[in-house]
Amino acid sequence: MEQLHFDFTKTARRQAILDELFALLPSDRRTVIAKRATQAGVPDRHHHDLGEVLSTIDALAVSERVKRDMRAIYRILAEAEAAAHGCAVDETHFHEVGNGEAIENVLGIALAIEALDPDEITATPVQVGSGTVRCAHGELAIPAPATAAIIARGIPVCEEKLDGELCTPTSAAVICHFVDRFE
Repeated sequence: MEQLHFDFTKTARRQAILDELFALLPSDRRTVIAKRATQAGVPDRHHHDLGEVLSTIDALAVSERVKRDMRAIYRILAEAEAAAHGCAVDETHFHEVGNGEAIENVLGIALAIEALDPDEITATPVQVGSGTVRCAHGELAIPAPATAAIIARGIPVCEEKLDGELCTPTSAAVICHFVDRFE
């Protein structure tokens, strides 16, 4: 595949990214990738910090490319959490981003990108949403601090804001890692 383009003007949630990638794959490849993601060995538990997440990633039955992508995404998340909390990366504590479902979604995205093997990934500016979101730290303005820290790395956002949290820290990290160019 020469170019993969994401339209993030309505939503940039990780499930939407995964759904869009799966829609580009033939149904037999979707089935294989979904099965690989569920059988790769992501424990159905909470991972509290970067070290726990990296240990889980290292133990997965997937290619080194997928592991490398996942490590990079979780490193971006840890750096954003550290920036948001004013602590060192190795002192960050993962809340929602450390659950097994989030890690499995990131795995599915990395597997789909590997299968599609685009030469370049482009995207529109990102819809972050507006309002507030309730999380482990209470009620926060959208974008949440970790999301804002990742966006500040150079992810353009849509001027018009829709209601709700439409870009999470995890999806922002996925976008930051994979998107080569915004248009």
